[in-house]
Amino acid sequence: MSVKLSSYVWDGCAASGMKIAKVAIMARLADFANDQGICWPSVATIARQIGAGESTVRTALGELERTGWIMKKNRRVGNRNASNVYRINVEKLREAAQVSDTAKRDISKCNISEFDTPKPDTAKCDISEFDTSELSKINGFHPPKSGGDPSVTSKQDPSDKKTVSQSPATDDRQQPDGSKIDYLTVLEAYHRILPEMPQVLDMTIERKIKLHQLWKKFDFNQDKWLNYLYYIAKKCRWMLQERPNTVTGTTWRRKNFDYLITEKCYLTVREGRANDLPNVAKVDIASRDDAFTRLVAQRREPRNAVEKLALAAANRIGLGRMNEVTGRITWKSIWVQAQLQVSEYPQNDHIKTSCG
Repeated sequence: MSVKLSSYVWDGCAASGMKIAKVAIMARLADFANDQGICWPSVATIARQIGAGESTVRTALGELERTGWIMKKNRRVGNRNASNVYRINVEKLREAAQVSDTAKRDISKCNISEFDTPKPDTAKCDISEFDTSELSKINGFHPPKSGGDPSVTSKQDPSDKKTVSQSPATDDRQQPDGSKIDYLTVLEAYHRILPEMPQVLDMTIERKIKLHQLWKKFDFNQDKWLNYLYYIAKKCRWMLQERPNTVTGTTWRRKNFDYLITEKCYLTVREGRANDLPNVAKVDIASRDDAFTRLVAQRREPRNAVEKLALAAANRIGLGRMNEVTGRITWKSIWVQAQLQVSEYPQNDHIKTSCG
């Protein structure tokens, strides 16, 4: 049993928005695990101990694996299946617990230096890194050859063991990583540089966790954050506006703080794909006119995402019933809107014709 991981679960999982059933499962995994987060309880054991059905436990374990809280390795003993081996994402769990603890203390200016030293992102590690054949090398942690569950009272847990160089009084926490986030300064810059975006009323625990993950992965600091916001303010004006989408009949909504602190947004900006769309999407007149002839006059199938969007918009407004002069004028506007939409989301080559 790892007391350290158990405390991380109760401090961090619920505070990060995890549902109680998953918190209970994480707690049971921590009870079975060593300090590296490795354990192998069966689904039946977990289900029995938390009073849930086995299907519920399997579903929850799958969701925990998909969201990066745990990793799973199937295990066989001879010709039969044994209980899976799980590795808890100790780093992610620790960070959630640290942010929760910070929020409880209600410190007006929190800094990220309170977190542990950065380690490899175990949520993205190759699952082969904890192949069961290698488990015996980790502090003498041995899954039983019988394939049975570990006992909660097992003495195999290495959490009680200290290395020769480690004194009994040594604190389990690592040294700070040196990166600091002053959340008040972050929000002040956001509100000052991007006043068109919705105001942030509460720096929630979830936002702190996401911001910390972004800063850690891309080596952010306060200056880099300012440059990021200034770039958006100058070259990504579409993020700050609500514009009618004549192609789909909906409205493009302006972005917000939660969008800016995602990896998707940062990479889109950094790679130059978020620059103002009128400067990106240039009208190819020959392609536009050819598409009108094929799609509207000849009623043939679209060849790409732009043509799919344009044809869908044309069908909605009944462009085929217009005379050719009016139809071509209307088609120019439809074509521009379709190009802009595909330029804004270049990955959407699979856009459906319905464009709902």
